Formats: sequence, structure tokens, C-alpha cells
Amino acid sequence: MSEAITTDAVIIGAGPCGLFAVFELGLLDIKCHVVDILDRPGGQCAELYPEKPIYDIPALPVVTGAELTSRLMEQIKPFNPQFHFNHMVTGCRKLDDGDFEVTTDGGTVFRSKVVVIAAGGGSFQPKKPPIPGIDAYENTSVFYSVKKMETLRGKDVLIVGGGDSALDWTLNLQPLAKSLTLLHRRDDFRAAPDSVKKMRELVADGKMSFKLGQVTGLKGDNGILSAATVKGNDGASFDIATNAMLPFFGLTMKLGPVADWGLNLNENLIPVDTEKFETSTPGIFAIGDINTYPGKLKLILSGFHEAALMAQKVFKYKNPGERLLFQYTTSSSSLQKKLGVN
Repeated sequence: MSEAITTDAVIIGAGPCGLFAVFELGLLDIKCHVVDILDRPGGQCAELYPEKPIYDIPALPVVTGAELTSRLMEQIKPFNPQFHFNHMVTGCRKLDDGDFEVTTDGGTVFRSKVVVIAAGGGSFQPKKPPIPGIDAYENTSVFYSVKKMETLRGKDVLIVGGGDSALDWTLNLQPLAKSLTLLHRRDDFRAAPDSVKKMRELVADGKMSFKLGQVTGLKGDNGILSAATVKGNDGASFDIATNAMLPFFGLTMKLGPVADWGLNLNENLIPVDTEKFETSTPGIFAIGDINTYPGKLKLILSGFHEAALMAQKVFKYKNPGERLLFQYTTSSSSLQKKLGVN
């Protein structure tokens, strides 16, 4: 174990809600260290849909996950948060003086006034289809998420699944792919009707293919696919030529070590109050998709709201007995000075 890093707040999770928490806490002179199991900021936005458009961020009619992350990182620059990527928080215990000791699997130790859990749904792992030998093709020809669409330009793409992810990527990748086939076990989808309609129009126009069946085997050499063997609904087998297969069978959520911290849990979510988004343990907060309360909406903008109210309570932990003067960034010269705009 390394010598403990002393800070005001440890934020677990560098997704949009964790990043905006840095901003709200920074306005109140609360210093943060941010820990994330991924190798970069952005959380699910960066890992699962960096180039997928998001339409419900206020004042941004459309923004990709990567761009939203970039804008949030720019916004928090004045507060100089310290990031610890490729680290998973493995322990959290309350010390006799009321501070928390937070440890990671990399041996880093923090001593902090508060802990803010902004871990989304925990760590997400793709559900792997039961196809013999699929491991040999992963990350070279089989991909469970799309990090950069350009890497699939000019390829024979096979998308497997019938949910929103499968249909969304079908529509996004069809213009780039040399050929594109959507494979699903039935002619019925768990996706937005408009997306299904657009997919069927592309099939009717001969711009892509739709097949019924399930992948039973893969063909190729040295991790490079050449074809997928499919068992059709009529029982007959056939091959689909492909050098890039994207199975979208959903995600498995793992809450991880947080589940062992003694917090009250409700179906792998952390109950909080709606005044300050504090958990059953005073000083530990939960914001974003990881928390639950009556009326909860799993939206990024809801997490932003939760971060703002959480910060007000954290101020009181850092400055007991001190009155917090609420200020607006539009009119406060002191806040503008912190942001470097005055």
C-alpha cells in the first residue's frame, strides 16, 4: 500500500455524472480525486457508444458520447481534478475521526472527507453468445461495442441481435460497410419502431441483408473471420461471409466491491434521499444510474441535478458550522474567477 493521498472527495466513476460532480464540487472549493476502472474518462459514453448521438442533453440538440466527455473535461479544467484510471476501488472504511479510507486494486490509498459513488450501473460486461471458439476472434474480428466507426469502413459486417443497439448500429454502419447483414432469431424486434422501419427500407432497396437464424460456428484463421455459420429457422445451415461480427446480446451489470460496503442495496442499486443524494452511510453519496429513489429517471441530466444538490451537503462536511452562501455563476465574480472567466 502506498502512502495515503489526502483529499476532500473521492469520486468513483469518471462518466458524465462523475465529471459534472467535479465541477459542482469545484465551485465550492472542494478538491477531488476521481477513480475509474476504464483507461480514460467518459464511462459508458466512452466505452459503449463514443460515436453514437445523444439527443437529450439540454442546449445540445445532438452530441456524441465522446464529444460530451470532451466538453465536460474542458469544463472542469479550472479545478485540476486528479484522475486514477485503470483502478478499481476495492475497499472503503470509515475512520475513527470520521474520514474515509478508500483503497484500490492498484494499491492506491485515499483519505477523504466524503465518497461519491458515480459508477453508473457498476461495471458492464457484454453477454457473450455461446459460439465455440469465439474467444480467438474477439477484438480482431468480433466486437461487442463500436469504439470507432471508421475501423469498420469497407468491411463485410455481420450484426447479430434484435434490440436497440443492433438496430442503431445497423443504420449507422450501413453507409460505411462494404456489405452489411443483420441476423436475428426471429422477425420481431425489441427496438424503436422507426429504426426497424428504416432497416426494412434498406433491405427492400437492396442496400443490406436481413437473415433469420442463429450463429453456430465461426470460420477463419489467426483471429481473422472469413464467415459465420448460421442455423436458419428452417433447420438448414448456411454461411454468411464476414470479417467483422458485432454480437449485441445485452450487457451484464456487476456492482463489484461496492456491494460489500455495508450500504443498503435495492436490486443492485443504492437507495438515496432526494435532498442530498446521501446513502445509508453518512458521508457516502450516490449519483447517476447507480442510485435509486421514488421517481428516479436514468438520464444524464438527472445525474447532473443530483450532483448539484450533493455538492451542497459535501460543503457542510468539509466546513462544519460554516454557512454556505448560494451563488450563481452568471453573477458571482468569485465563481467566475475560479472558472478563469473574470
